[in-house]
Amino acid sequence: MSGGKIRVIIAEDHAVVREGTRELIEREPDIEVVGEATNGAEAVALVEQLGPDVAIVDISMPVMTGIEATERIKAIRPATAVLILTAYDDDQYVFALLKAGASGYLLKDVPSAEVVRAVRLVHAGEPVLHAAIARKVLARFSSERGSVSTLTGAASQAVHLTERELEVLQLAASGKTNAQIAGCLFFSVRTVQVHMTHIFDKLEAGSRTEAVITGLKRGLISLDHLDEG
Repeated sequence: MSGGKIRVIIAEDHAVVREGTRELIEREPDIEVVGEATNGAEAVALVEQLGPDVAIVDISMPVMTGIEATERIKAIRPATAVLILTAYDDDQYVFALLKAGASGYLLKDVPSAEVVRAVRLVHAGEPVLHAAIARKVLARFSSERGSVSTLTGAASQAVHLTERELEVLQLAASGKTNAQIAGCLFFSVRTVQVHMTHIFDKLEAGSRTEAVITGLKRGLISLDHLDEG
């Protein structure tokens, strides 16, 4: 194995960007790059062969797009967290990737330290959204406030979350980490992780972000929680 290091693959068709990302990550003692892909199909193959902890994926790539690659990666190896690192913030990309199960979405204008931080966070099961992307998510659901509320009846009844699971999901929606949620509810981080696993299963979500979005759509939590913390 890798001595407990976070194992990462990078999928990026521009060699300079790919090499720069690799150099940045490999400065960190707890992270290592185990493979590089120049297109989405290669990324999927690498995930299947190497089973990395995190896949850093661009959107615009030949052969297979980042959206398709994310869907396939989460289908063949749900444990691999997908971190999108791209120049594109178009709504259709953002919501398609979150729906596909991406755990994080960063734009390439972020400081290099933020990319490293994001790798660690998505590996730990925490969602990471660029500020501009988070605003898009909030704006989308603010504009759909009425339609979200109409789902509270039938749709929310189709999924039963326990009171504790709802509390965890609401705190996750406010942007709190697992450790912060544990502190709020006075139990261990491991217990939070177990609750999150149950929430993922019940909501058929591939990431915390997707679980929050699904919870909002189904009326299980309110938009107010997205504005907190």
